[in-house]
Amino acid sequence: MLDVGFFSGIDLFQHLPDSCLEALQKDSQVFDCKGGHLFYVAEQAGRTLFILEKGSVRTFRPYGDKRLTIAALRPPAIFGVLGCFGRGKYQSSAEALQPSRVRTISCETIQTLLECAPHLANKFVDLMSERLAHFLHSMETLARKGLIPRLATLLLEREENGVVAGMTHQELADNLGLHRETVTSTLGELRTAGIIEIKRKTILILQRERLERATHE
Repeated sequence: MLDVGFFSGIDLFQHLPDSCLEALQKDSQVFDCKGGHLFYVAEQAGRTLFILEKGSVRTFRPYGDKRLTIAALRPPAIFGVLGCFGRGKYQSSAEALQPSRVRTISCETIQTLLECAPHLANKFVDLMSERLAHFLHSMETLARKGLIPRLATLLLEREENGVVAGMTHQELADNLGLHRETVTSTLGELRTAGIIEIKRKTILILQRERLERATHE
């Protein structure tokens, strides 16, 4: 009988029948790689699920000339899940941050596993939902880093005699393509700094020069 201890210690595969775990052990392959190794890139056709056994891996998306990190993974971590479901394409890129050991499982083996243990599909959905929530949070954080200049510019464009009237926080958010809560929070920062005063559907610009400077920060 094959040793299935590695798989049984991973949350995703816990409580699976031994026959399923043995099939995973038999059909998987292990390889070592150097730091900087690229496992896959966004939009590449998916053929493999990856399990990090040793080292560290990050998943990321290009953002202009930078790379937006989605997740920094430590063992035991699963990545490349979206390549085995839906469109069958990876939606991010993945690279080793240091020398690492990774186990690979073919998408065909995963489909066979789901036939053996249909309830596992719910665990995959939970994992993908968790990763998506983390990615959206990262995007929101990134957007907020450049939000004050954008919001300051919008306020100056819409003001008349130092007053922005008739625009709700939701309408400001719609203009910037953001959530209302994000805009409300950023307006609060400008108010705390004494640059604006907020009333119902009215924003008073108290320090125009500082608001103008904020458009370039």
